[in-house]
Amino acid sequence: MMRVDNLSFGNIKIDGKTYTEDIVIERGKIKERNKTHSRKYKPMYGHTPLTPYENIPWECETLVVGTGIYGSLPVTEEFKEKADKKGIKLLILTTPEAIKYINNPNTNLILHLTC
Repeated sequence: MMRVDNLSFGNIKIDGKTYTEDIVIERGKIKERNKTHSRKYKPMYGHTPLTPYENIPWECETLVVGTGIYGSLPVTEEFKEKADKKGIKLLILTTPEAIKYINNPNTNLILHLTC
């Protein structure tokens, strides 16, 4: 079971380790979100959006996207459509709401840590 010790603007502490960049939690393993393939869309959204061109943890029944403390991370329609085509339940929530799902079975998370 993962334990979120702290969440504040720009960082999250899980099981005693602090992360200051967006993270992906796939099957209980944490890694930094690689935004490289989504950065080219930043001018269109004013912020690097979540697109299906990143290394998305699609192998799950539910994918929870934490859109930031204030819910400002854009999630593209292409991303939503791909989740739908794959038959994945997609929950798009603020990050404080998203972390409530951190220990749900067969659930992966993408967490934006700022805005």
